[in-house]
Amino acid sequence: MRLHQQSIRILSLIMIVIGVVLIVRTLIAGGGGLAIGVVLGVLFIAAGSARIYLQTKRR
Repeated sequence: MRLHQQSIRILSLIMIVIGVVLIVRTLIAGGGGLAIGVVLGVLFIAAGSARIYLQTKRR
């Protein structure tokens, strides 16, 4: 069970990092605030954060 919790946390952190990278890359490439990379980045960050929040709240 502990391995499962750790893997959820690691994958959630990876999702957050991917979201940040998507946003940064899109903004560097000249994308605006509603570019698809920014929107997907925000969604990745929200999903990863929600998974971590729900896992810590469940305990």
